[in-house]
Amino acid sequence: MRGGLAGLLIASACCTAHAQAPFPNRPIRLIVTSPAGGANDILNRTLAAKLSDSIGQPLLIDNRPGASGFVAAEMVAKSSADGYTLLGATEATLVANPLFFRKVPYDPQRDFSPVTMTVEVNYVLLVHPSVAASSVPELIALARSKPGALNYASSGNGSAFHLGMEMFKRMAGVDIVHVPFKGSALSVNAMLAGEVQIMLNGTPTGMPLARSGKLRALAVAGAKRSALAPELPTIAESGLPGFEMSGWFGTVAPAGTPASVIAKLNGEYLRALHSPEVRERLESFGFEVVGNAPEEFASRMRSESQRLARVIRESGAKPE
Repeated sequence: MRGGLAGLLIASACCTAHAQAPFPNRPIRLIVTSPAGGANDILNRTLAAKLSDSIGQPLLIDNRPGASGFVAAEMVAKSSADGYTLLGATEATLVANPLFFRKVPYDPQRDFSPVTMTVEVNYVLLVHPSVAASSVPELIALARSKPGALNYASSGNGSAFHLGMEMFKRMAGVDIVHVPFKGSALSVNAMLAGEVQIMLNGTPTGMPLARSGKLRALAVAGAKRSALAPELPTIAESGLPGFEMSGWFGTVAPAGTPASVIAKLNGEYLRALHSPEVRERLESFGFEVVGNAPEEFASRMRSESQRLARVIRESGAKPE
């Protein structure tokens, strides 16, 4: 009897010790929405290497591309809320796609607990050299003088570049025709060939084309000037106050993840993001490091969702 009681006490103590073991005490799985080599993959592999060292557990990348990020997001939404399964997502996955597509297998506000926005990628407003405009006010004046004569390229219906240009049209009061392409590379090629006159694109892609003289950069679309092109004004300061559109990446956990776990993850992510070697590597890819609090990330998601919902509704944008 005494032996049995002692065994129960030992087992109970072991279970209690295991339950109280500090997070994390086993590997963390980070599911990303892009294939190996994509921007989201590069970002998260860079962070994973640093995080694995600091937390003392492997942070394993699991690439689950496809279906506009729906596959990866649904997997994480349905995972245990213990901090051991995370989603490395984009603004499309967490904001734009749930607004744009009718059937989405998750609700970004209901199904996830934000950890942090990791980085931003500013967008640049580009025109073909044949366009008689060297600034945003000149482009707006030109478009107003020729309603429906100019067109703009995007990487597809519902893409950030599409919705950003629709926001530009609405705020500027101009009629510019949308020409969607299947991917960013095709839209850029069309711009270079002069088949389309205007586009938004990421600064890492757009600025080299502008500096080579193949395209002309008028302004950046984010809330502040880009470190990659500090000489360019923002669209907001160029005559459209309140305009803001940029790409961003962030990490979320399943809804219901304990606050203490979210706080631990947030602290580790911020330390990794602001370490000199990680910051330098990310900036070399054109990322601008953010690293904010979960509450700030949640607020940004809500505000962008409200703004883009209005853009989609007023523009009549629909999936292909």
